[in-house]
Formats: sequence, structure tokens, C-alpha cells
Amino acid sequence: MYGKKCIVTGSNSGIGKETARGLAALGADVFLVVRNEKKGEDAKKEIISSTGNENVQVMVCDLSSQESIKEFATQYRKKHKRLDVLVNNAGIITAERVLSPEGIEMTFAVNHLGYFLLTHQLLDVILKTSSSRIVNVASCAQSSINLDDVQNERKFSGRNVYAQSKLANIMFTYELAAKLPKNTTVNCLHPGVVNTHLFRNHPLFSGVLHPVFDVAKNFFKSPLQGARNSIYLASSSEVSGVSGKYFVGIKPSISHCQSYDAGARKRLWEISEELTGVKYGI
Repeated sequence: MYGKKCIVTGSNSGIGKETARGLAALGADVFLVVRNEKKGEDAKKEIISSTGNENVQVMVCDLSSQESIKEFATQYRKKHKRLDVLVNNAGIITAERVLSPEGIEMTFAVNHLGYFLLTHQLLDVILKTSSSRIVNVASCAQSSINLDDVQNERKFSGRNVYAQSKLANIMFTYELAAKLPKNTTVNCLHPGVVNTHLFRNHPLFSGVLHPVFDVAKNFFKSPLQGARNSIYLASSSEVSGVSGKYFVGIKPSISHCQSYDAGARKRLWEISEELTGVKYGI
């Protein structure tokens, strides 16, 4: 991985930070894409200290904002002509239905459209890079998507919306893999049930279910353990040329039945293009 340029979103804490640390330890040039610059700088110092790799940079991007995503990608493309690995990792879960700056349901906006738009905005440099890889962090928590109501305007459940966004990650991965040239791969993964801020800060788990969560978290994976799958897909020669797969551990696995519905994948893709205003053109 020496000299390879790797972007990891949501990398100031949790799985993202440990993924960035793992790639830095392998000698990669790592870009921490974060919303909070100070937290990003703190993570950068920690990663440099623990790996000895000083080729770690912080770049700010709010993945809930399409304008911010486009601005970040523009800044990256101005300075860099290649991108070996893009790890779409950042994710949220909300207790109530809130909207992004573009007026889109926030979980869908960040967890799915953030992946979709950021990948599009960086695709030119990805495609110009030999043997480039895209890694999408999904989950085994997958729930059917009502393609007539992807923003859950009719009925909202934070847990269900999160699970739908993770299925969307998988459907995006499969559809993108079918469109990409063989020189570029895209895969997705379940990191395991990991004890991160994503769930620790959610009102559901700090409220009525807090006693249950407090016991259950002792059986969760650590962020480092959760990052191993991302690092594997980003760096291992064992998956060179492998594309369009959903991994659990280091093995391809079966995802939700809707992810194998070509018509559903096509429609989700079209909805995503409409909500972001972009066309992939591949």
C-alpha cells in the first residue's frame, strides 16, 4: 500500500478511524474525511503517533450536504490526480425524522446518497488509477426499501430507516459493479456489531433500552475488530479483481433478497440520480 492514496470517510472515530490507522500502518497516504476538523486533527495526531506514517491529511466534508460533497471532491481533484481506495464509511442513525440541507431525509441522505454522490464526484480520478478499489461499509441490518417512499414520509422508524439505508449501500454496490470497467472494483461489507458512537449516542439506547445495551455492548466487537474487513477489502491481494460482492468477515455472503432484484436496483439508482442531480455516464 506504500504511496497509495486512500480516502476514508467518517474517520475521526470508530471503525473509520481504525480503518484509516490500518491503511496508514500499511504505508498508504491517508485522507481523513471528517465533518469536525478539530476531531479530525486529533485523530490524525493519534494515527501518526501510532503508525509512524506522517502521510495523513485531514479534509472537511459534511456528507449530509451535497454542496459540501461537491466542494470537497473539487478540492481533492485539484490537488491529486489519482485515488487508489475510497472507503465510504460514514453513517448515522436518528431517532426522529430530520432533513438534510437539500430537504432529504437525513439517514438516507448521509448513509446512501452520501456514498452515491461522493463516489460519482471522485469517479474520474478513481478510473484513472490502476487497480483502484471502492469499499462501501454496509451492515447485516438490512430492511426492504419501499421505492415509492425512500424518504419514509409516511411512516418513520429510526432503526428501520437505518436498515434500509444499509440495504441501499449493497444495492448501490451491486449496480455500480456491473457498470465499472474491470480495472476498478467495488465491494461492500458487514463490519460486525461494533461498539461505536453511532449506537452509543442514539436516544433509543440511552433511554429505555440502556440497561440492555449496557450489558450487550460487552459482546460487541471493538472498532479495531470492526475495521478489519474494510482494511482487508481495501488492501488484500486475495480480493484483487473481485467486485460486486457483499462480505461478512473475509468471505462473500448472501444479502437481502431485494438486493438481487435488478429492477429494484435500477429504480433505486434512478431515484438516487434524481435526488443528487448527477448522471454517472458509465
